[in-house]
Amino acid sequence: MHAQPLTPSEFEFIEDTLLKYGDDHSVLNPSELDGYFTALVSSPAQVDIAEWFPAIWGGSTPEWQKPEECRRFIDLCVRHLNTLATQLATAPEAFKARFEQTEHRGQPLILAEEWCFGYVRGVAVGNWPALAEPMAGRLQLITDCAEQDNYELPVDFDVVLHRQRVAAIEPAARALHDHWLAQR
Repeated sequence: MHAQPLTPSEFEFIEDTLLKYGDDHSVLNPSELDGYFTALVSSPAQVDIAEWFPAIWGGSTPEWQKPEECRRFIDLCVRHLNTLATQLATAPEAFKARFEQTEHRGQPLILAEEWCFGYVRGVAVGNWPALAEPMAGRLQLITDCAEQDNYELPVDFDVVLHRQRVAAIEPAARALHDHWLAQR
């Protein structure tokens, strides 16, 4: 299994490709794709590329301008999937979600909504069965964040509460991965 992490320029290629071929039903950016793939590698059963690849694009594969562009995109996606799978299985403490960052009142602020939205998309594609507590609660942390809209932060935005919620997401993703890994 090739688990060489992607470089910044490779993530840039992924982002450009998602923007070029995507639409309102597609995965929109590398953060969302990272969440999507994290859920897929955490799934109770392996999800075949024939299922996960079209789901990136909202259900249908784009009409590629160049076959090598498609091939490179798929290769990078598979490599990122393998990196995530290896990390979560062998060094989960090294797992870092690709959250986005913004600024709020002059301070850096992590935004996890896109990543969480991708994770929820991956749970759906992976056809996860219902979870019992405490795992259901861990998934709910991610789902709740996916439903937030922090693109325009309100004046009374609670930064401390937001940071607490975001800090709980990676441990929840690790726990969900471990739960399903133990069941496979």
